[in-house]
Amino acid sequence: MKLVLIALLLLIPGSLLAGPGREALDAFLDDLTTLQATFEQSVLDTENATAGQMHGLFLLQRPGKFRWDYVSPRKQVILADGRDVWIIEEELKQVTRHLQRWALKGTPAAFLAMDESVEKDFEIVEVGERLGMQWLELIPKDPESDLNRVLLAFVDDDLKHMELNDKFGQISRFRFFEVERNLPIDSQLFVYQGKDDWDVLQVE
Repeated sequence: MKLVLIALLLLIPGSLLAGPGREALDAFLDDLTTLQATFEQSVLDTENATAGQMHGLFLLQRPGKFRWDYVSPRKQVILADGRDVWIIEEELKQVTRHLQRWALKGTPAAFLAMDESVEKDFEIVEVGERLGMQWLELIPKDPESDLNRVLLAFVDDDLKHMELNDKFGQISRFRFFEVERNLPIDSQLFVYQGKDDWDVLQVE
């Protein structure tokens, strides 16, 4: 009887067996084309003390494009145009260019922006409800990943919280507000506008 039950479970689609956290993630990604939200980012050091706090605007256009506009405490833009990721530091008049397929590999951006399967890079662990949100833990499959784990939290199928724990002991926590889905976004916002007098660093 036990073997029969196991055999029946193997025939059931994974989505039917998913817990509330995974169901919220699937609902969030389903038919997602664009996303706009304000965000607050807190960075904690190895002592869990706040090492910095930043604010800005997050824009996403699937597949493959996103923009983090940091407006406080200093202006910085992280821009993915579908081919490259540009880190634009206005105060330094400096830009760092990364090849996107390598820069995003094994990160949450791979499934948030690139429409790739979550299971490709992560093991999924249901955490349950906490602070009125459904939580999901993602464990990187790549042993050489810079991340130890990722936490996602949802309210009514909207992503409200994301936490990145890296192998250096640093924690980055993101809170999202005023989330708007599938509204038109100017495509020029995802195009890097170069400036002749700025330094451009190329990272392979």
